[in-house]
Amino acid sequence: MQNTASFTLLKTCAQSGARLGVLHTAHGDVPTPIYMPVGTQACVKAMTPHELRDIGTHILLSNTYHLHLRPGEDIVARAGGLHRFMGWDGPILTDSGGFQVFSLAGLRKITEDGVSFQSHIDGSRLFMSPESSMAIQEALGADVAMAFDVCAPYPCDDAAARDAMERTHRWALRCREAHTRPDQLLFGIVQGSVYEDLRVDSVKALRDMDFPGYGIGGLSVGEPKDVMYRMLDHIRPHLPETKPRYLMGVGTADCLLEGVLRGIDMFDCVLATRIARNGTALTDEGRLVLRNAPYADDFTPIEAGCDCYACRHHTRAYIRHLIKAGEITGARLITIHNLRYLLRLMEQVREAILHDRFLDFMRDFYGRYNMAASFNRGGEA
Repeated sequence: MQNTASFTLLKTCAQSGARLGVLHTAHGDVPTPIYMPVGTQACVKAMTPHELRDIGTHILLSNTYHLHLRPGEDIVARAGGLHRFMGWDGPILTDSGGFQVFSLAGLRKITEDGVSFQSHIDGSRLFMSPESSMAIQEALGADVAMAFDVCAPYPCDDAAARDAMERTHRWALRCREAHTRPDQLLFGIVQGSVYEDLRVDSVKALRDMDFPGYGIGGLSVGEPKDVMYRMLDHIRPHLPETKPRYLMGVGTADCLLEGVLRGIDMFDCVLATRIARNGTALTDEGRLVLRNAPYADDFTPIEAGCDCYACRHHTRAYIRHLIKAGEITGARLITIHNLRYLLRLMEQVREAILHDRFLDFMRDFYGRYNMAASFNRGGEA
């Protein structure tokens, strides 16, 4: 297989230091900074691949753990890989499964070899190691694979954070050695919980392994936002300038902007689709809970000026009616809007960086954004 994957840093914003780049993959180029909709089980909930293209999606995220359990990477491989299996011809990133496995708490046991865990589907006993995670991700055929890491819980003490970080480094080396696909980028994952010295140590250790890109894991797991921002500030000077940086599991508008300000190139989060199913929309003024009574006779779009299908064709009153009546179309319309909202936000971010005015853009955005109507960050689908 030919090596078709790389990253180009195009410029940094003279006003802010925010980065503009392109991730090159076998299935197309991805402009950065970018938000990635989450298709955990080879499907972004309530969306077709055609609709995802229509709203400006460049790259999707899917999940190794879930696809390993169902339908199994062998079936996906026999279908011709994940792109053909799900009918999406653009780039895909697969998470390693580490976060999901470690979220199983009492259902798993960690050893140096890997993790034994109990399936959340049928209770069967399974095992995942750095080597098997690589084999699964190579069989799935994603454009970007993630190293199998250990995500320390929050809160945890220094010793527990250090233990998880050091095991992450040992497993990262095993992933590096097991990974064989030249057309697939492999990102290492920075850990260290909320300890500044550990975060810097983790970046340096992974940098020495020379990964093509770096995920920043173990944040957005319950810590205050200002703590997350402080961790990003501390590790930024130590991350390689020419490699992409991916802040995992973060997807509110304010966190996206603050991440970009701190040199982040890639983001993902299920928040946009999850809250849509509960009748909540994302807007420049914060969240809009459309099931609430004030919108019963509100005949304006979800957000004025939004170019998504829902805002061009329907009103808050109609969508509220669908949600209250339990009609699935209501959740679909809000999902379309929420995803387009975040994708459009990142389009505006890239334009601001290009013209060296990202701080101005942030100032204008915060002038109208209601932080009290925001969210903490999100989680898994």
